[in-house]
Amino acid sequence: MTHTVTRTALTAFGAVGAVGVATAVWGVAVERYLFTVREHTLPLLPAGSPDLRILHVSDAHMAPWQHRKQQWMAALVDLHPDLVINTGDNLGHAEGLVGIRRAFAPLRGIPGFFVHGSNDHVAPSPRNPLKYFTGPSRHQPKAEAIDADALDSFLVDDLGWTNLNNAAGVVEAAGIRVAGFGVSDAHRQWDRLDSLPAAITATDSTDAALHVGVTHAPYRRVLDRFLDLGADAIFAGHTHGGQVRLPGYGALVANCDIPLRQARGLSAWEHGGRAAPLNVSAGLGHSIYAPVRFACRPEASLLVLTARG
Repeated sequence: MTHTVTRTALTAFGAVGAVGVATAVWGVAVERYLFTVREHTLPLLPAGSPDLRILHVSDAHMAPWQHRKQQWMAALVDLHPDLVINTGDNLGHAEGLVGIRRAFAPLRGIPGFFVHGSNDHVAPSPRNPLKYFTGPSRHQPKAEAIDADALDSFLVDDLGWTNLNNAAGVVEAAGIRVAGFGVSDAHRQWDRLDSLPAAITATDSTDAALHVGVTHAPYRRVLDRFLDLGADAIFAGHTHGGQVRLPGYGALVANCDIPLRQARGLSAWEHGGRAAPLNVSAGLGHSIYAPVRFACRPEASLLVLTARG
């Protein structure tokens, strides 16, 4: 009897182990390359407005050798976006800007907004993935610095995008004035929410048809403040959608305090009697030290904003 129980337990353990290995192989060798575009249509614009096509990209975590990802991102121009919103963590290696240049060059001249994630300033470092279950990750003090100024020079001077790191700005896209305001990485406490009202006032954006809030990390304090400041829509990244999700359950971690059910995709954020669409991108990449995705394909988002009926 004892031998029978032992053999049964070993058989079950072996089956679980085999599933785990198969899952890991799929996540490392296949799914992290299954780039996809998630599309939504939202009636947010004033009556009579033309459609506005917004391409939301996030968390490329680019390394220079990731040519497959670079080519796929470069082809996003074929979606014919009118506005690009980039929610940070573009870089995943000290030389990642080489790949970002290849990926974003076709979008040159299309209006855009961007904010930083911490990996736009410091290179990733090895981490114990189990620690994400104990709460949001912490800064690694010995992380290698990345040239964020070179990234910003490319995004602003070459592509023509507007920097919203603790700042505000207005662009015209498809004949529509779009006002944006945003913060630098709230995960690192780089957000300066108190500075935004003055920045918004200075842009003279009262006649804008659309006001968007842009953040890398969707912490509740940021999302709530964005609604207070009049955001019609909010864009965020950072979570990787959980990166590894359980089918039928969803994200296990979000690496911030957003509810797990809102760690990926389009939802509504409510605060103070107001609500606005919140799009949290699952991102296009991953740390070079955790090259896996499961039940969470790398993604970009296309949001087509239409006139309200």
